[in-house]
Amino acid sequence: MFNITTEQMRFWSPEVRELEPYVPGEQPKIQNLLKLNTNENPYPPSPKVVDAVQAVLAHQADALRLYPDPDATVLKQAIAKQQNVDVSQVFVGNGSDEVLAHIFKAFFIQQEPILYPDITYSFYPVYSQFFGVQTKQIPLNEKFEIDISDYEQENGGIIITNPNAPTSIALGLDKIEQVLKANPNRVIVIDEAYVDFGAESAVDLVSRYENLVVCQTTSKSRSLAGLRVGFAIGQAHLIAALEAVKNSFNSYPIDRFAIAAAVASFEDQDYFQEQCEKVIASREKLVANLTELGFNVLPSKANFIFATHSLHDAAQLAEKLREQGIIVRYFNKPRINQFLRITIGTDEQNQRLVDTLKMLIS
Repeated sequence: MFNITTEQMRFWSPEVRELEPYVPGEQPKIQNLLKLNTNENPYPPSPKVVDAVQAVLAHQADALRLYPDPDATVLKQAIAKQQNVDVSQVFVGNGSDEVLAHIFKAFFIQQEPILYPDITYSFYPVYSQFFGVQTKQIPLNEKFEIDISDYEQENGGIIITNPNAPTSIALGLDKIEQVLKANPNRVIVIDEAYVDFGAESAVDLVSRYENLVVCQTTSKSRSLAGLRVGFAIGQAHLIAALEAVKNSFNSYPIDRFAIAAAVASFEDQDYFQEQCEKVIASREKLVANLTELGFNVLPSKANFIFATHSLHDAAQLAEKLREQGIIVRYFNKPRINQFLRITIGTDEQNQRLVDTLKMLIS
């Protein structure tokens, strides 16, 4: 951040002076870089996405004179069809981070604290501070798993990332149902940014639970991180709250390119499934290779793994990998400061990582 003086900060709102903003994974400019730090998909989006974006530019991009559809109706319809829900149950926004921000505003400003794990997506504390949401962080167990019984207490709402990040461990739908049943008068949010890489989606539960909101993204499994499209699925009365928040903030969050690209992606399910299966196969191969090198890798249902080595310091390994042009994510936080979060790349990229680690720890 810029070196701002206290004198200059007198112009800031008092609350803004106290904010601790989210720090995204770095996007370094290094030659021959192998970037395994931000969980981007190693494969490009569907070729149909390219065609859809180019179509927006037809007739000298005349369509760009006009505002996009504020409701992104065709996108909602495409998502509803793919997810087998009604259009009234779909909300869309400028990436899942924006959708999550609207979720915090719409549901979590309550008398009681919201609950989420102590090790999870690090944007949650940021949203909580930004919106003045009371929170209670629930420790993961010794295996870095979520213990569902811990969420059977008074609360103002619950948000669970599934699979969890950065641990990569997933909950089954039976566990999520336990949380829903134990908290019938509070909104339960399941953040499914990585669900398409082997976990079970809670979307199947939406029709049965009036307190469930499921948040997903096109950034990971659909390779559209550069266009920013996220969405939520819930019963219509919950979606109405999100629409009210959105239209009190930005009526046009998704531009014409993003709408066209996302629709094309949802309409090409064969390509989508094929890429997900490739990432899953590469993940299992990488886990086996790292295990052979002495790493302990937590069971992953995401497009990344969480790994530690009992004989080598994680921070030092991350720095040594960086010197070799390989970027992974290191969190200098209690309980996880000996782990590396490693995005799944192509088989060739993963092999470069394995070969480099073999050299570094031998």
